[in-house]
Amino acid sequence: MLLSVFTLIALLAAADLVSDLDEGATLTHLAVEAGMFAIGFVGAVVVALRLMSARRGEREARRLVATLESRLKETEAEAARWRDESRELLGGLGQALDRQFRRWGLSPAEKEVALLLLKGLSHKEIAAARAITEATTRQQARAVYKKGGLNGRHDLAAFFLEDLLLPAERDNTP
Repeated sequence: MLLSVFTLIALLAAADLVSDLDEGATLTHLAVEAGMFAIGFVGAVVVALRLMSARRGEREARRLVATLESRLKETEAEAARWRDESRELLGGLGQALDRQFRRWGLSPAEKEVALLLLKGLSHKEIAAARAITEATTRQQARAVYKKGGLNGRHDLAAFFLEDLLLPAERDNTP
């Protein structure tokens, strides 16, 4: 729309300028109309350039969206595949975690905090997820560490993950 307005101004000013030249208009009048033509022409060029740039940006954004959608589908498929392949193992791991938490005598709140710590959440994130204060989260985390005979978050993760993360046996066949 704006491109059309500037183009129309430039065309009308040019037509009037040519007409006034033939009629012998004053130099001041011709200068004003030449200025109007220049404003219309420059405005049309600037708007056209911005429009072309916006269209290039839109094309790039559409390509990026397509790429991201493709990657998202691939990642979702990979996650679904991982969940399917590990469902039985994760169920067994969950039961093993629950047994160990019972051995340590964790309360339900401490058990929940321990699970969230194992998932890698910060005390602040755990507090927000459980709608409690960060101080309460820290207190419950300390209780988990004490009851488990652990020195902190890293020991908690190592307690459960150490034997799970052994390297796969190498196939020595050529």
